[in-house]
Amino acid sequence: MHKILFAGLLALASAAPQAQEAGWPSKPLHFIVPFGPGGANDIVARTVAEATAKQLGQPIIIENKPGAGLMIGATYVAKAAPDGYTFLTPAAGVITNALIKSRMPYAEDDLVPVVMMAVSPSVIVVPADSPVKDLKGLIAASRKGPGLNFATAGTGSTPHFVAEMLKLKAGAKLQIVPFKSGSEGMAAVVGNQVDATSEASPVVLSMVKAGKLRAVASTWNRRIAALPDLPTAQEQGFADVFIGHWSGVFAPKGTPEAILDKLNAAVNAALKSSELRAKLIPLAIDPTGGSREDFRKFLAAEKARLAPVAKAAQMKED
Repeated sequence: MHKILFAGLLALASAAPQAQEAGWPSKPLHFIVPFGPGGANDIVARTVAEATAKQLGQPIIIENKPGAGLMIGATYVAKAAPDGYTFLTPAAGVITNALIKSRMPYAEDDLVPVVMMAVSPSVIVVPADSPVKDLKGLIAASRKGPGLNFATAGTGSTPHFVAEMLKLKAGAKLQIVPFKSGSEGMAAVVGNQVDATSEASPVVLSMVKAGKLRAVASTWNRRIAALPDLPTAQEQGFADVFIGHWSGVFAPKGTPEAILDKLNAAVNAALKSSELRAKLIPLAIDPTGGSREDFRKFLAAEKARLAPVAKAAQMKED
């Protein structure tokens, strides 16, 4: 009798999570954006959340938790309940922070990749009145005299990696000038306070089209639809200068596999919608998507590729 009762209790215990997963989502989800509102990552998260909510039949609430190079938002999600209602929508810092920080408030595997949402290629820009016309010209100019000043958004930021790639892979002579944000660095280029920077395509797009900045190269593996005449670094002979401002979705470790698969499918469906693509592509943001395994492979390849750059540049947390 006791054995039968115990077996029944075990069956009920195992059935409860399965029933919960089958009924997911039964309430609003939360996407934690580890940056302030208005940036490329925030735009992607809000646009994808809106379209994904239609697929899931539940609202997705955006919460901005900026600070500490995305560590505040990432730590919040890493320590959240793995119940399928809290997710992180970070950028490259979620993998590069481990390359430059001596201590992390959570283990890397505490955040589980769900799906890649989009990529915004980096665009290398110079002042509108600069004599530099292309990437070869930038590198050649940097080798004269003391070199050129290159603005970044701080240690380990994507602009910092672009600058170090230019130094390590293309022989450019650059003095790194860190700013608090990419927008501040870009403003410094517009004002001729520094010679160059790189930023996410949606951030520089309006400035380039308004003639306030000159774009000399993009750093992804294909041209930007919104800037079709801008050649990639690869097209200009510098294939190793390759990085993008990507964004994806991560879940707390322990989130049920069935929920992760269902969210992956919903985001992929959202990314294919004409409404979403009409919002992102004109901003020079490329919707991506793919399987959970695709995203895991991308992250592993990016970390393996960027680790030697961080090491050679002796990147350390500010």
